[in-house]
Amino acid sequence: MDLILEWFFSQYKDISTHLIVLELIGVLFGFLSVWYSKQENILVFPTGIISTGIFVYILVVFGLLGDMLINAYYFSMSIYGWYVWTRKVVDEHFIPITRTTVKEKKWSAMLFLGAVAFVVLVYFIFDQWNSWTAYVDTFTTAIFFVGMWLMARKKLGNWIYWIIGDIISIPLYWYKGLIFTSFQYILFTIIAILGYFAWKKSLNKSPQMLLK
Repeated sequence: MDLILEWFFSQYKDISTHLIVLELIGVLFGFLSVWYSKQENILVFPTGIISTGIFVYILVVFGLLGDMLINAYYFSMSIYGWYVWTRKVVDEHFIPITRTTVKEKKWSAMLFLGAVAFVVLVYFIFDQWNSWTAYVDTFTTAIFFVGMWLMARKKLGNWIYWIIGDIISIPLYWYKGLIFTSFQYILFTIIAILGYFAWKKSLNKSPQMLLK
């Protein structure tokens, strides 16, 4: 156990203390955000805003430009999602969970391709094609772009994108030395699987747990 702990903390020996503290705070609020999403609770958005704001800064420092952009995107989409989730269809009912329509699937495909093209352009502009992580980062960024858009629109299929992206992100962040974040994505994967089944039970039903 001592050897494991020694190895674990050795991954942070060259990292500034303030970055470690920020990562822990970001991980905590990121976990809360995903948990609230599973519960279909409106607090998914304020907690997500705090987490993504922190990770925008951290990811710039670590050179993961794609994930930095996705967190900036999360930040803006959280504001949009906050509005959508609290919008009433009628006086007593909020937007329900629904399946992705054919039209939305087409939009998802275009959003995925657009995100890939945009992140590739950013990496070229900043000349950051110096590691295999750039390619993986580009792919996961596009996946999360679609997942966040579908979550903001309360589509059941958003969880599939989160599960795929989370699984890929586990070794990516481990390799980059963000061990706490890597463990966060392990938890994210578990919660995303649980979230899929929880949302499936609430399919087409108006949520009663939203905070007013």
